[in-house]
Amino acid sequence: MSVVEANLEHDVHAHDEHEHHEELNFWRKYIFSEDHKVIAKQYMITGIFWAIIGAAMSVVFRIQLGFPGADISWMKPFLGKWITETGALDPNFYLALVTMHGTIMVFFVLTAGLSGTFSNFLIPLQVGARDMASGFLNMLSFWFFFASSVLMFVSIFLETGPAAGGWVVYPPLSALPQAHMGSEMGMTLWLLSMAIFIMSSLLGSLNYVTTIINLRTRGMTFTRLPLTIWAFMITAILGIISFPVLLSAALLLIFDRHFGTSFYLSEIYINGEALPNVGGSPILFQHLFWFLGHPEVYIVLLPALGITSEIIATNSRKPIFGYRAMIASLMAIAFLAFIVWAHHMFVTGMNPFLGSIFMFLTLIIAVPSAVKAFNYITTLWRGNIVFTPGMLFSIGLVSLFVSGGLTGIILGNSALDIQLHDTYFVVAHFHIVMGAASAFGFFAGIYHWYPKMFGRMMNNTLGQLHFWLTFAGVYLVFFPMHYIGIAGFPRRYYQFTSFDFGKSFTDLNMFVSIAAIFTFFAQFIFLWNFFYSMFKGKVAPMNPWKSTTLEWTTPVNVGHGNWVGEIPAVYRWPYDYSKPGSDVDFIPQNVPHSQTPESNFPHENAYIAQEKEIEAQNYNDQFQAH
Repeated sequence: MSVVEANLEHDVHAHDEHEHHEELNFWRKYIFSEDHKVIAKQYMITGIFWAIIGAAMSVVFRIQLGFPGADISWMKPFLGKWITETGALDPNFYLALVTMHGTIMVFFVLTAGLSGTFSNFLIPLQVGARDMASGFLNMLSFWFFFASSVLMFVSIFLETGPAAGGWVVYPPLSALPQAHMGSEMGMTLWLLSMAIFIMSSLLGSLNYVTTIINLRTRGMTFTRLPLTIWAFMITAILGIISFPVLLSAALLLIFDRHFGTSFYLSEIYINGEALPNVGGSPILFQHLFWFLGHPEVYIVLLPALGITSEIIATNSRKPIFGYRAMIASLMAIAFLAFIVWAHHMFVTGMNPFLGSIFMFLTLIIAVPSAVKAFNYITTLWRGNIVFTPGMLFSIGLVSLFVSGGLTGIILGNSALDIQLHDTYFVVAHFHIVMGAASAFGFFAGIYHWYPKMFGRMMNNTLGQLHFWLTFAGVYLVFFPMHYIGIAGFPRRYYQFTSFDFGKSFTDLNMFVSIAAIFTFFAQFIFLWNFFYSMFKGKVAPMNPWKSTTLEWTTPVNVGHGNWVGEIPAVYRWPYDYSKPGSDVDFIPQNVPHSQTPESNFPHENAYIAQEKEIEAQNYNDQFQAH
């Protein structure tokens, strides 16, 4: 038996004294749970539910765009009065659908669904902790998210409809309840929902950072953390700094709407009537919103990049290339995210000199982003690649990250952005680089860690079919949008056939809509695979991907507390794959260098003395526990 196998065997059969957890009833175990793994599953299931709702909304308005004025009266059982007498989609509800789709996908799916799931699930398991720093606050963070999502869901069924001001809810439209149906109660519920969502995000982020800093197991230094943990920690810090700014923006907007203040309003006339508001500026809201809005891109994207780093290294059977460079690039991206927000505001009358500064800083982000892309490609280069569904989605993410990033360089140029602003070119760019790329990270993470979450394997064939249909669908939907965006098509318009210029692109819009419907229905392959495998899937082995990180040292069906017996100590970095001299192609983090002399590099032999200190610390901890 090899050293690695013996070590794994020891982990499986460890029967030392361990933390005792009382038997919990159904409500405490599955509903109001404080176990980070259960909370992660709650985030995941809620995120999947919202993904279905948000994607279905996009299908409805893509039908309107691809087939203007089409009879969709067959949707009347679902949409009710929002289907007109002619069977067409109500124009007011069209804008509401666009608004809700953006809000749901950005915040509820890609922020809470992605980061909430994998930060909760992986942080304690990969750093070597029994649970989060505060199980109660962790539970509270999910239920704040759930309450927020319920409030948003309820707003869909209001008589006046949900919020309809675009997902950025710019004033003055959003600040004046009398301006538009979508600015009435639906907008108030949107703002309240977002305020509660931000509280959820802050509670979760504080918990993540505290856990990573304070609860790492013996020997788990910062330079031995998996890149997933680095990504989750930097994402949490981004959220802690930026989300309160959006909260302040939402609260000031509520004051303008209901308490007569004028933070965003000045010299407004409605139906010839002058409103009393003086002194405010709607541009202030844009500054506050985008100070969160641009870091939000990376709050969504960085966890997906961290997941991709782990999966590509594991399935390439190679160490991740440039570990420290990857960490530095994450930090650089996070820093730059806070000082480029006004590149969303080039058309607001900004001083051209100030615009050039934001343009310069925006283009600099291409450097750390390119570092990540090159490091992924170099890790894949000549690797012994295993094409699992998780690996396919990770490679797909790299493709989307590169192609979407290239169009970001175009939009970062202020002279070009002024021409392309509010066109379908912008829609295509952020859907590829932020929406689709992050969704691919979500799928990759589910396929990769599903055996650890549920103790069963998902079907590989269905997973690969799901990838290829989704990958093709995403490019078929968003690549043509760049073209019609360059041609000048504005976004959020109800239909284009009312002017001659739009009629010439009817066929292309129809193509995009058909591709969107096709991609939407391809996701039901995933849903079937996900829920069927939960009950009927093949029982998972302990470490199906032969990975090196700590979560795979826990039992297949992980209980609350994660490890039976003592928590393993860590002796090496997380990417010891295919080391020369080793008789296996992976060495877990908890295998000491003293047990693998045949594969140690010269500098690693110096760690053996440190291992004795770790073992002495372990002995002292056990002695104190007894």
